Amino acid sequence: MKNLWYILLISLLFSSLSSCKTEYQKLEEKELASGKEVTDLFFGLKLGMSQREFFETCWTLNKEGVLTNGPSELSVEHSLVFPSGNAGKMRFYPQFHEDKIYFMPIEFSYDGWSPWNDSLSVEVLRADVVKLFEQWYGEGFLEVTNEDRSQIAYVKVDGNRRIRVFKKTISSVRAEISDLPLQKKISQTPS
Repeated sequence: MKNLWYILLISLLFSSLSSCKTEYQKLEEKELASGKEVTDLFFGLKLGMSQREFFETCWTLNKEGVLTNGPSELSVEHSLVFPSGNAGKMRFYPQFHEDKIYFMPIEFSYDGWSPWNDSLSVEVLRADVVKLFEQWYGEGFLEVTNEDRSQIAYVKVDGNRRIRVFKKTISSVRAEISDLPLQKKISQTPS
């Protein structure tokens, strides 16, 4: 009888610990367990694409006028109009592991940003990027935040692909698209 109570107590402890998971943790576990592989990024770029394929795709899109060189030597730039109608820039350059894209950081900004223009604030930009991404990747972005709400991010996980959108600076928003299992594996590997 004593063992039965012990087993019941352990069961309750495990069930209470599993219910302590955040909504994001539950979503991540569910999506990773699905075994679904999603590789689409944007403009025909994909997670798992080789460095050579990336450069060839960007070169083709450059000739078509879709992409240009960004302000630094390792950035690609795209001019766009956000869902709000505001014009802006999207700058990106992937990270590679074993010659394959596994992480795509992207920076967004409004063309007419100034500190006194509230209609082009970084909070408005973040909402605009989330709306743009909902058009590209579908709805389902989850707001995650720390306790005092000083850091807010929007996250979507589709199988292995995680997309995060958050404020980077007073005038820019950063998005990160990653092959989540590979990113976790790389981050746990000692340098």
